[in-house]
Amino acid sequence: MLPRLVLIGILAICFSCRENTADQSESTKVSVLSYENDIPEIFKAVQTGGVFKDSKTFVDCIPKFSIEEIRKNFEAAHVDQSIDLDLFVKQNFIIADARNSGFQPDSTKSIVQHIEALWPFLQRQPDSKSGTLLPLPHPYIVPGGRFGEIYYWDSYFTMLGLQVSKKDSIIASMIDNFAYLIDTYGHIPNGNRSYYLTRSQPPFFASMVDLLQESRSDDKILAHYLPQLEKEYLYWMGNFDILKTKQKQLGKTVITDGGHLLNRYYDVGNAPRPEAYKEDVETAKQAQEADTTVYRHLRSGAESGWDYSSRWFRDGRNLASIHTTEILPVDLNALLYNLESVLARSFEQSGDTAKSQKYLDYATKRKEAFDIYFWNEDTGFYMDFDFVSRNQTSVMSLAGIYPLFYQLATQEQADRVAEVIETKFLQAGGLTTTLQFTGQQWDAPNGWAPLQWLAIKGLENYGHHDLAAKIAERWLANNERVYKNTLKMVEKYNVYDISLEAGGGEYPVQDGFGWSNGVYLKLKSMYGETD
Repeated sequence: MLPRLVLIGILAICFSCRENTADQSESTKVSVLSYENDIPEIFKAVQTGGVFKDSKTFVDCIPKFSIEEIRKNFEAAHVDQSIDLDLFVKQNFIIADARNSGFQPDSTKSIVQHIEALWPFLQRQPDSKSGTLLPLPHPYIVPGGRFGEIYYWDSYFTMLGLQVSKKDSIIASMIDNFAYLIDTYGHIPNGNRSYYLTRSQPPFFASMVDLLQESRSDDKILAHYLPQLEKEYLYWMGNFDILKTKQKQLGKTVITDGGHLLNRYYDVGNAPRPEAYKEDVETAKQAQEADTTVYRHLRSGAESGWDYSSRWFRDGRNLASIHTTEILPVDLNALLYNLESVLARSFEQSGDTAKSQKYLDYATKRKEAFDIYFWNEDTGFYMDFDFVSRNQTSVMSLAGIYPLFYQLATQEQADRVAEVIETKFLQAGGLTTTLQFTGQQWDAPNGWAPLQWLAIKGLENYGHHDLAAKIAERWLANNERVYKNTLKMVEKYNVYDISLEAGGGEYPVQDGFGWSNGVYLKLKSMYGETD
């Protein structure tokens, strides 16, 4: 039992974590602009007034004047009790459209040549403060389309292609930016926007560092980023002592009935996402829980990167039944197992055997939990675990491939997973994300580049080379078919009917596209001739 004063101190530290971006900036001593907090009346009027089809457009606008002056302009415009919101926004903000990159595709170019020519148009230079953008000190690659800022987990898969393109310097710059974000804000946000500060995304930072070390064959790279690797771990695990003494779940950490410390996606905010305000308000109207509860589940689903999927739905069908924070996700816990393993290896290299053993023990304990909570002997697959109902969820998804990618599975388990992948998930154009057709973008019939890569590499890890090659060939052919028809690399693909485009979700299919480009180049270098 901890001494009472120590426990009070830990609780004070924990509950100093605030519920909105303005408070987070206060705690990190970094000033950020937050429209939902700094100009709430204007924010709500614009987001509910139909000024923009996409809720993200307004929160990405750049103020022409100081926030105080814009407030006064809004008050003055209300003198006659009416206001032209469209005109007001145009007069007071610069509408920054990330989709106008200026890139013109060339039908005479191959898909590889297209991607190589596109890299400069997806690159951003070091930022100055601009609206809600969180400035970064080094160049970086954005996904494309409506996504004009860096995104956390996207970047790992983009880096796979940058590695093939021999652009190690931009990989290093992006990793340096993520290290900067960890040092500045205490974690890597969903993206470098103030409205993303309440959450992170799947923690691939350790995998990025490993990738750079592999590219440069430099054993010192791991040690260089060790402080940030450990800080990221503490961000995800920071409530451990409180959990041991006070309660079973807090923030991103959960202690199971069996005493295993595991993780969930958990956004500290409990209001509509600023970048999807209208959508979240509408979902809350349809839900049967308190609005603040639904908003947290929605935000936490966004932290998962799978926004949205039947994985998070209590009824397996409807977004209004979302309950993300009640689920221990197999992918997140595999990623944190990898982070623990990387930290153990890094401390061993630095000569700190005590810390190395500590993280090795954490990784070993988490690995044990996979057979208890995530492995399903009946289906021969890894499933998410609902710790509230104390049962696995019923939705089979490609998140079940993560234990093979990070080599948590036995050979027998991997063989059974491979069989499920081939018989249930493999379609004409690659692997489907789930087996559910819900209209959500992270469900059937859509396939996503990152999940193809994780599955292919995971299967290769356990000797399933023919199946891995079959998936790669079908995915590459699907990418090439869409490129031939549209001269675009897109965010997601229909893998069931390769004559159709992908769809679903809160916004139209985006082109660009960072992680599709990266995975295509990586797979092409492994399974086909590059141009």
